[in-house]
Amino acid sequence: MASYNQSSLYKNTKYHLNALDVWEPRPISKEPDDQLFEINSVYALRPDKLAFDLYSDPGLWWVFAARNPNSIEDPIFDFVPGKKIYLPKKSTLQRNLGL
Repeated sequence: MASYNQSSLYKNTKYHLNALDVWEPRPISKEPDDQLFEINSVYALRPDKLAFDLYSDPGLWWVFAARNPNSIEDPIFDFVPGKKIYLPKKSTLQRNLGL
């Protein structure tokens, strides 16, 4: 049986019959103190790099799309310079994901 670590995008997704079930998204709560951030050329197409710089974990690349579902449909190719997104604080991720 597969098991995923706490920071995994697939942590809530069930596994049976040697396959993943339908993906179960992990919500990231919207908090009033989330920081509005404009993606720049350093992070273009690189949510993993931003996740590493903010949270010391490039595996949390997916939280930006989870927190900003109305502006990021594709978590890689929508990560372009000039796009404004909200960044959840590390404490929010710790609370939401159990990190």
